[in-house]
Amino acid sequence: MRTAVNVCALALAAVTLTPVAASASTDPPPGTVTNPVDVNGLGGLSLETVSYGSHRRQQMDVWWTPDGQKRPGVFIIHGGWWSSGDKKPMTQIARSYADMGYTVFNLNYRLSSDAAWPAQRTDALAAIALARKNADQWAFDPGNYVVVGFSAGGHIAASVGTYGDGINGLKGVVGMSPIISPLRAWTDGEKSTDPGKRKLRTAAMKLAGCGAPKGKCSRVWASMEVAWHASRNDAPMLTVHSEQEFVPPVQSKLLKQMLGQVGVPVNVITVPGTNHSTAAYREPGVAERVQAWIASRIG
Repeated sequence: MRTAVNVCALALAAVTLTPVAASASTDPPPGTVTNPVDVNGLGGLSLETVSYGSHRRQQMDVWWTPDGQKRPGVFIIHGGWWSSGDKKPMTQIARSYADMGYTVFNLNYRLSSDAAWPAQRTDALAAIALARKNADQWAFDPGNYVVVGFSAGGHIAASVGTYGDGINGLKGVVGMSPIISPLRAWTDGEKSTDPGKRKLRTAAMKLAGCGAPKGKCSRVWASMEVAWHASRNDAPMLTVHSEQEFVPPVQSKLLKQMLGQVGVPVNVITVPGTNHSTAAYREPGVAERVQAWIASRIG
């Protein structure tokens, strides 16, 4: 199921397209997309909501400029402890990359209450596959894109980055406060008095869907560990952490070590304070550094 709008000289037109994804659920979508006015007045920016699977959470908003040019892509994955959150609060960030000239895909995905791991990574891969299949429709260069994830979404993004022996067209991954090691988060939260660390421990167990990392469940936890899947064709990564947040920089340092052993660069940025995820992204200068890194990867 697709619904599309074109932002053009303050006039909105609905467009119905031929479905190419799995048939959509009869359940209503998880939210109504708010279509911002094209403040630039250029009449070129379009927005479409697309179902890439049959579950009501398997949707993404696509921002693109229908001018006949193929543009680099930015996939955005929201956070929320894997158990909550939605693409709607990411709209402003998505729009900012669309205004820079990228084709932008702002994803929802099945939460841990809907399905256990690896459903979340599977959803991200399915969304990317649909975007690449319909690259011409969305003025998208399928061989040139990055994935940007926030908190739990950073874990999903980084897991895409180390999936298999590289993903076609993926040129980089950005993680804002990414949980690189759910196993480390589970251990850190056991005796911590930090409410964030304790909540993250519980959230990681819910994501695994089978309890603590013991017995048969240890295989699922191993699958969730990003750094354990490092290979030489993985995407370069940029991660950002606040120095004293509940997802500490050491999480990304583990990834930097493992990917470095196979020759894949990882840049880890630390900023003062305790801000997490989107709050850290909005710290002065952080978004600009992320944007510059993305530009260095895909132009």
